[in-house]
Amino acid sequence: MDFARQVKSQVNLVDVVGERVKLKRIGATPRYTGLCPFHTEKTPSFHVNAEHQYYYCFGCQAKGDVFGFLMQMDGLTFWEAAKALAERYGIPLPQRSEQADRESRQREALYRMNEIALKLFRRNLTTPQGEEARKYLTGRGVNGEVAERFGIGLSDRNNSVLQALQREGFTAEQLEHSGLVLKRQEGGGFFDAFRGRLMFTIHNELGKVCGFAGRALAPGDEPKYRNSPKTAVYDKSNLLYNLHRAREAAKKTGRFILVEGYMDVIGLDMAGIGEGVASCGTALTPEQVRMMKRFAPQVVVNFDPDTGGVKGTERSISILLDEHLKVRVLELAEDLDPDEFIAKYGPEHYAKIATGAPTYYFWLADQARKRFDVTGTEGRREALAFLLPALHRISDKIERAATAGDLAAYLGVDRGLILEQFKKAALDRRESAPKAPAAPALREVERLLLREILRYPDLRQDVIPSLQAMHTLEAASLFQACAQAWHADAGFSYGDLEARCEERDRALLSSLIFADETDGEQNMEAARANVLACLRTLEAEEKERQVQHIRRQIRAAEQNRDMPEALRLMEELDRVRRAHG
Repeated sequence: MDFARQVKSQVNLVDVVGERVKLKRIGATPRYTGLCPFHTEKTPSFHVNAEHQYYYCFGCQAKGDVFGFLMQMDGLTFWEAAKALAERYGIPLPQRSEQADRESRQREALYRMNEIALKLFRRNLTTPQGEEARKYLTGRGVNGEVAERFGIGLSDRNNSVLQALQREGFTAEQLEHSGLVLKRQEGGGFFDAFRGRLMFTIHNELGKVCGFAGRALAPGDEPKYRNSPKTAVYDKSNLLYNLHRAREAAKKTGRFILVEGYMDVIGLDMAGIGEGVASCGTALTPEQVRMMKRFAPQVVVNFDPDTGGVKGTERSISILLDEHLKVRVLELAEDLDPDEFIAKYGPEHYAKIATGAPTYYFWLADQARKRFDVTGTEGRREALAFLLPALHRISDKIERAATAGDLAAYLGVDRGLILEQFKKAALDRRESAPKAPAAPALREVERLLLREILRYPDLRQDVIPSLQAMHTLEAASLFQACAQAWHADAGFSYGDLEARCEERDRALLSSLIFADETDGEQNMEAARANVLACLRTLEAEEKERQVQHIRRQIRAAEQNRDMPEALRLMEELDRVRRAHG
């Protein structure tokens, strides 16, 4: 058994997917469905077939096995996905040379380089040159244990990272792509990218060190924050600071608290509030929102109340609502940051007001009242126009009606006017449930035969050699792919077969294995009986096809007065009838 097949035989795809997607079992066969993690949707179109260990989304056509899921979900190479699964489930890895590729080696080198840099940054913080950085952290309530847990350190001005990486033998090309050093414009060589900055370590969802953010400590050192550039392992639009820790807390509380800065996240964590996350020096992106959505249905947005924070909150609300998350907005008294507020009023008070934070439309209504004069008709009209883009995203009828009533009273707007706008938006927004890709209808005899040979490999030797006239079947090309896969490996999997098919047949296969079935508990003997019955039906059909074909040839010979040919065909017709019984 090769390594990939060994992993798939020991790892349950449902368990792996279930950690990222809320799955619900459907039908008699072991199939599950949930909201697709790869695109935005309201109605579940993502399916997992436990029997074939395969997933498929009828909305965006994402598909694959357990390796493919991790590769798509986490942006891993095959080797990285295989390694992650092997380490988690205790499966011995093959020799590296058997699976290595250039991209995997590059990414692995980047992770090693980041770990080396982290050790240096941590060490620098404990030396005399780290005194100023330690004072800053102490002033923010961060002790040594917290700094170690979050990987907070200090970059020096002596090119120590460059020197350490060169001692480890990394090539010039690897150094250039690391994001840790920069190439000199003149004279050649490199120098450290981060110099004299307080360093915050950024992890990916798997907990690997993928990048850094450096905060300036010296006056006039701009920019205030410098982030790692985009690399093969770091893309700030696809990362959330602290997600690898916060996701477990978010599963328990049912929410994330989205804050602006790294210190805000750390302050929440020190107060025992573990579900805090922050974007990594960028405006919130749909990819980041989908990452949160996999673990919790609600996000509390706690940005600064200044102009930039308000605009950031408005943008974030729009993206969060597009992904159908429940949104609350928390504004803290005295314009305090979360960690400052907690230090002054305590974590219990922060947790209480976070839970009771107003839903987004009341926060938006407050913003509208600040911007427009709602005492007059024109001001109310402008306020309503400001609110409607967000309110149109409410899909639940009850919530929509309740919101309309609340906002009408809050703004002094006629309730009927808002409801009318909602009705119009609902018509524009209405969508049907995702449908499977168009696939040709398949006769029951062929559908049943395909299903059983996919489900029971031991039946394939009874079926595939018997299909001598595959070209006459509606699913001829699919049966031909089955035959090719069987000759290569009698125990071929669904994934092996899917890889041999054209797009038309892939759609047919997906429709077949994710279709509702009522006989999920049948055993192989019942399946064998189904197979034999199908083969008898196909044999009878083939006999009738041949008989009708010869009869047409006989009539043609008789019309042409070619009696020798007509007699020969009559003898052939008799042989066909005797051969098939």
